[in-house]
Amino acid sequence: MITGLDHIQLAAPPGTEDALRAYYADVLGMTEVPKPPALAARGGCWFEAGTARLHLGTDPGFRPARKAHPGLRIHDIDTFATRLTAAGAPVTWDDHLPGHRRFYSADPVGNRLEFLEAADGKQTGPAGERTEPAGT
Repeated sequence: MITGLDHIQLAAPPGTEDALRAYYADVLGMTEVPKPPALAARGGCWFEAGTARLHLGTDPGFRPARKAHPGLRIHDIDTFATRLTAAGAPVTWDDHLPGHRRFYSADPVGNRLEFLEAADGKQTGPAGERTEPAGT
């Protein structure tokens, strides 16, 4: 029986860990967590913030996904969007999710990321709650 979501894994080209650390830690404000030694030898890096855990693994044949992405709940979406824009990251607003404000961005290697906040400024529902139609 599934009891929750442990982490999301994204891929990145080998040798991009420094750029990923600068983005996920310095720009997004996530905390890097050490990988177990046996996994650290493979490259990549792991981050967390609140209950969100994001693993970035290296892939020599990396190509960013065009549709797949994690959706990260945030607080104060306008300030967050301004921070990303100031860091040179793209911000594309999308108003197609009723009851939420959200935008899409990309990390330094092109991974698509969604950032969202309830329209009333409160946190969105618990992980796993379906808030948008299937196929989006």
